[in-house]
Amino acid sequence: MNTSVIAVGTELLFGQVINTNAAYLSRELQTLGFNVLYHYTVGDNPARLRATLGRALADTDIIVTSGGLGPTQDDLTKEIIAETMGTRLVCDERALAEIESLFKRLGRGMTDNNRKQAMMPDGATVFYNPRGTAPGFALKRDDKTVIALPGPPAELTAMFETSALPYLERMTDSVIRHRTLRFYGIGESQLETDLRSLIDGQTDPTFATYAKEGECSLRVASKRRTREEADAVVERAVREVISMVGDHLYSDKDEELRTVAARLLIESGLTLAVAESCTGGLFASELVSYPGISEVFDRGYVTYSNEAKTEELGVDPALIERYGAVSEDVAVAMAEGAREAAGVDIGVSVTGVAGPDGGTEEKPVGLAWMALADASGAYARRHMSINRGRNSNRRVTTLAMLDLLYRYLKDA
Repeated sequence: MNTSVIAVGTELLFGQVINTNAAYLSRELQTLGFNVLYHYTVGDNPARLRATLGRALADTDIIVTSGGLGPTQDDLTKEIIAETMGTRLVCDERALAEIESLFKRLGRGMTDNNRKQAMMPDGATVFYNPRGTAPGFALKRDDKTVIALPGPPAELTAMFETSALPYLERMTDSVIRHRTLRFYGIGESQLETDLRSLIDGQTDPTFATYAKEGECSLRVASKRRTREEADAVVERAVREVISMVGDHLYSDKDEELRTVAARLLIESGLTLAVAESCTGGLFASELVSYPGISEVFDRGYVTYSNEAKTEELGVDPALIERYGAVSEDVAVAMAEGAREAAGVDIGVSVTGVAGPDGGTEEKPVGLAWMALADASGAYARRHMSINRGRNSNRRVTTLAMLDLLYRYLKDA
């Protein structure tokens, strides 16, 4: 079946809010086997919403909307849907009771306009909201179906998974299953080249490469009659991909590198301290985003100046004078110093030129040296960013540090 996604909200058109709902809904709908043909974004304007909904109904079988289900006067999505589909709004008593109960639990008075959220199109299948006050619904007329979901991403995701997904599963006789593989240390063009024998002439399964800052991914998908059949095809294809480019693979479950590295660190039981210069604590921040990392992550040093490297980490000033702060020798000394100062198993460090100034012909902007030290010694890695700006250099360098730690732990 062909599908449209309509995102409702003037804040989306103004760029005040990023439309993450459309990407999420597209992924989920494609996984179910629906063809997503159009994305629409429309402001809180009745005439334009009415015209957009009419266009989507003319071109596609299923329309999924997000936003415009709130209590205020400009929240008109369900009113326009009901009007377009030839029905009226009626009070859903369960929805009203749940809204009243939520306000009571919060200890807040409920204003009259919140009752508006309990008004649902007559004949609709109501989707109750586990994360907020606005219910959603599915409304079918003849061969057309409109599904309305709330705008806040957490509410939309929860409602889709608990209500819309089971509703949609009953409407399809096929399913698309996919796996996303994540790679570091290989570019998108090289990845596609190495997998040319699989990608050329593909029908099912299909392979699609995607570039992301500092890394890339591969989506392997299959459309089959059942989930089990599709999963089996995808699994065989994933094994073939890994046999060809597995050296660069860090996740076959679409996990971020920080997640994989942090989990391996916890599983290893090894304690860690970090010394950062050009990344300014970004590496430590990535690690501590993972729950439970306090079991192994001891501390981080942001030693931006040469004096800090000497005072906090014990780096010999003569070493900095001889080789410069951005050098293999200083990176190694920083890693060893962090390990010794904190009394931990592993020390990781980085020193580099984030930019936009400070680069030379010998040490250009984007250059970084990073090192890892343990009881057996230390080794360093040179990393060069493409230099898309200061913060991009910091992020890409942090990714390289995560890869350094990941590969160490993977082989430990």
